[in-house]
Amino acid sequence: MILDIIAGVVSGILGAMGFGGGGILILYLTLYKDMPQITSQGINLIFFIPSAILAIILHIKNKLIDKKTALIYIGYGLIGVVLGFLLLNRLEDRTLRIIFAVMLIAVGVKELFFSKGNGN
Repeated sequence: MILDIIAGVVSGILGAMGFGGGGILILYLTLYKDMPQITSQGINLIFFIPSAILAIILHIKNKLIDKKTALIYIGYGLIGVVLGFLLLNRLEDRTLRIIFAVMLIAVGVKELFFSKGNGN
């Protein structure tokens, strides 16, 4: 129970900061709760909705969102959601885990070795 609380809180903190807290939640659910990848991804989507709404409200309040750019990427994202859902239904759990792991590693390598940072 304590680990569940920690995983949820840490995922929320990282998500609010834009670090992809869902990745942490999915890792926790698949590795420690032995949940199938597709189920943990579904739970992550449900977890993400209220977390994202609150983060958006706070980011808008602090003028941290470029609304024009956000609207463009929302459109692209919706196209990606449809394509991703169609693909998801054709992949096995092991394949989903491999794709997820490769994405996490790729982002980690990019951030560690190729990110310039802005000094904040």
